[in-house]
Amino acid sequence: MCQTKIHIVPKLAKSIRLQEYGVGIFNLVFTKSALKKALKKQYITVNGIVATSATFISGGETISLSIPENRKPRTKLILKLNVLFEDDYLAIIHKPGGILVSGNSFKTIANGLIQNLKPSNLLDRTTPQPVHRLDYPTTGLLLIGKTNSSIRALNKLFEDKKIKKSYYATTIGAMLPKGEITTAIDGKPSQSLYKVKASVASERFGSLNLVKLKPKTGRKHQLRKHLLSIGNPILGDKDYNIDNLILNGKGLYLHAYSLKFTHPFTQEKLKIKDDLPEKFKKIFDS
Repeated sequence: MCQTKIHIVPKLAKSIRLQEYGVGIFNLVFTKSALKKALKKQYITVNGIVATSATFISGGETISLSIPENRKPRTKLILKLNVLFEDDYLAIIHKPGGILVSGNSFKTIANGLIQNLKPSNLLDRTTPQPVHRLDYPTTGLLLIGKTNSSIRALNKLFEDKKIKKSYYATTIGAMLPKGEITTAIDGKPSQSLYKVKASVASERFGSLNLVKLKPKTGRKHQLRKHLLSIGNPILGDKDYNIDNLILNGKGLYLHAYSLKFTHPFTQEKLKIKDDLPEKFKKIFDS
């Protein structure tokens, strides 16, 4: 059995490569990398012909996505999410820790969006989709697209580095007041800036720091890997840690704190913040 979705291309001003146009038109391929994988696996056809990365569209074509269907649970997902901003184009929500953003699992943020967001009134509305990812244990702000055009526009803003993100983490061990980390990740140049906002003494860990982080590149697990590389792993990180400094049972102390960007359709200057979780406040009570 295959799950098949159909999209009719509207009239376009000029021809465009499918791998550029197709980001976000289907909720199962809402990122450029997911679209490339679908093309490689021959899941996508244009007017009945298997599409490739060289396929162009100019308007009027029928694009079909057929993906082998996994057996879905009959249980309805009940997941209450905190919505911090929403209009017809996009939304920004708080992602709890301990839940996947998307994927083949039943309990994901992506599967819980419909019950938490208002339907868009725009003609190209689609199933709401996250346009970036946060790690399973990370909390904080997650940006959602609600229309085909907004999903493409938000992906382009990320690609052009026009969305500014900041995070807070609790780190272990003495640190310089501020710094830049440029350790390569998977052989690729990577850059993160940090600033220590507070430090407290800890009997077990020596010292704990409240650190504000600004990633300048977007490598997988970048902040977690970068902080470990300078000897200051994030508290509660079970994957990137120092053996005798692992804290179990409290989750990862990494929080996506703010998003700053210009709304691609209304041109509103948005800066949304998500208050620190209580577990941070218990350590840094001021």
